[in-house]
Amino acid sequence: MAEDADTSMTSTLDVTKVKKAHELVAATIRAPRYSYAHLQLLSDSTNPGELDALQVRSYCTSALKQFLGTTGVGIPLDILKVDRKDFWLRLPRDDLGAFSAAITAWQGSFQDGIHSSLRIIGCSDWLGALVGRDGEDKLWTG
Repeated sequence: MAEDADTSMTSTLDVTKVKKAHELVAATIRAPRYSYAHLQLLSDSTNPGELDALQVRSYCTSALKQFLGTTGVGIPLDILKVDRKDFWLRLPRDDLGAFSAAITAWQGSFQDGIHSSLRIIGCSDWLGALVGRDGEDKLWTG
């Protein structure tokens, strides 16, 4: 009789198995290849004018060259968007620390008596984390 009980248990287990859905693709990105940075041009001029991609490249190259020499100039930068004084860059993830240190340490440039420098608004491994952050710095100051 004990054998009948064992066989009935195994047959109920077979009946209660639920079929799982088929998973087509599963991907986890633990360390993305690129990082993103949102920067802003700070200027003494009352009307600094429109910033363009050439000026962005020039400012970043100057900061990287001053801080890291030719190694810094070799860091590939992709300019994603330039909007008035703000701009967004894509760079290799491994170089984000050196890039942010170079931008922070850079004293800026003087042209026609006007001082211009760069400010890092935010950095992230995900571009979505930087988008839509307008006014975030004014949250606690009113």
